[in-house]
Amino acid sequence: MIGVKANREDDAVIAEFFELFKTPWEFWQPEKKYEVLLIAGDSESEENTNGLVLRYATSATPWDQWKRIPADIKGSGRYLNYKGTQFPIYGNVHTFAGNCAADLIDEETHRPLLLDGLQKGNRSISIGYDLFNEVRTLLTQGQPTSNAAIPTLEMHIALLRDLLVASGVRFIEIPPVPRGHSFIACLTHDIDHPRIRAYKWDHTIFGFVFRSTIGSLVEVICGRMSLRNVVLNWSTALRLPFVLSGFAPDFWEGFAERYSKIEEGIPSTYFVIPFMGYAGRTVEGKASPLRSSKYGANDIAREMHEIVSKGNEVGLHGLDAWLDPESSQKELNEIRAAGGTSVAGVRMHWLFFKEDSPAIMEAAGAEYDSTIGYRETVGFRSGTTQVFKPLSAKRLLELPLHVMDTALFYRAYLGLSHVGAIKRLSRMLDDLEKFGGCFTINWHDRSLAPERNWEWSYREIVKSLRERGAWFATARQAAGWFNARRSIVFDCNDAESIRRLGCRIAEPEIDRPGMQLRVYNLQDSSELGTEEFANAQKASNGNAGFYRSHTY
Repeated sequence: MIGVKANREDDAVIAEFFELFKTPWEFWQPEKKYEVLLIAGDSESEENTNGLVLRYATSATPWDQWKRIPADIKGSGRYLNYKGTQFPIYGNVHTFAGNCAADLIDEETHRPLLLDGLQKGNRSISIGYDLFNEVRTLLTQGQPTSNAAIPTLEMHIALLRDLLVASGVRFIEIPPVPRGHSFIACLTHDIDHPRIRAYKWDHTIFGFVFRSTIGSLVEVICGRMSLRNVVLNWSTALRLPFVLSGFAPDFWEGFAERYSKIEEGIPSTYFVIPFMGYAGRTVEGKASPLRSSKYGANDIAREMHEIVSKGNEVGLHGLDAWLDPESSQKELNEIRAAGGTSVAGVRMHWLFFKEDSPAIMEAAGAEYDSTIGYRETVGFRSGTTQVFKPLSAKRLLELPLHVMDTALFYRAYLGLSHVGAIKRLSRMLDDLEKFGGCFTINWHDRSLAPERNWEWSYREIVKSLRERGAWFATARQAAGWFNARRSIVFDCNDAESIRRLGCRIAEPEIDRPGMQLRVYNLQDSSELGTEEFANAQKASNGNAGFYRSHTY
């Protein structure tokens, strides 16, 4: 059991951090002794521990002063290097001089941020930054695009886990990894342009013609498009007048069927715009007219029923749902009525979002949101591979958007070739295999058709996800799996050991993979008694199948 003593204003941040690092903990109680005491922020040192004290601080602690350790306080915007991996720190850092542990160093000064020693018989480790201030920044402000590729929050968890393991502390963890799989994969599709015939020589048509003709030539010269696709785009552009007149098939129609053939039974999630011709609002007032769509949910009701009948999910591609509960409720109801199905989640059109948007959508009945991500790049905006609960919400979960096709290929953004995009995503999937979590990708409705022709890349991504052992889930299923993990409550009555293991699971049984139980620093695997382990297995009952995945 980890006792946590930190600033009271960080209580919600601490609770969410330990939902991501799912291990037994509690807020520090003065009458109890802990095998591990974690002190952070401005909290004063307490010595009610039987073993390990971890101090996260950006100023010298009383112990540092007592030991006369030279220290240096640096400003924000630093990069740390932990065992060869770089990650950013958004607050201040506190470095040490002299003979200190060199696993964690400041990239600029090469000075360490770990100080390891003994105090009053207890092992004490100082870490030179404020852990929960960093977590708050990641979950509320997010990371700049320059750090998008770094799963920073997962690095904080990995560092803490490694310190516990290296100190010989016995502890357990339920990682964000479905049993029998490497991670969760969530394939999603924003429906913005289901039919090109709905447009009549406006900016969308002119943009299509330009990108199909001149744009295609530029793309092939730059090595980002094949000659075959250039020919396809030119022939489609020549056919466009006949399509708009109704004399030729609409090449943007049939998006659900095209995706179904590629996904071959894999469930996916389609986010649908509720109202035609409405651009919505910004915080300042009306949004750009370019944001409005030429369709509404009722216009694709047949496609929505077909999508749901094949085991897929329909969600809301919101317009004003992020601004107030009334608009959110109205838009959710429109999707429900048109699709004849329940609607659990939201992704905002153009990724509009503000800090209290989760609470607003939650008040309207949404179970999850999948808006937090980047328009101009790909990566981990909140620094995590996991589904998490935004600090403004009580129960709604955030399914971060990690990859959007337009960010990969548009010249105004990353402007990658198909091969370059696959390499970029491969590095992200390496992180998913390392840390677990849920990989969420958005491939738009028209992205398999001319002029984009991004079908090959999508096929390669789905193939790679299969080969890496991902569990494919709809957005609602993925959020449900993380909800089940969050519902597990540890009952560790004996702070001296982990032999008394109890788990309470509040979620009902549904068809999804179980969960893993990792046990660290046991000298003997039998140390976790047969009765305790049997109780954990019984508690799972097919919902969260516990097993001893690793013994360290």
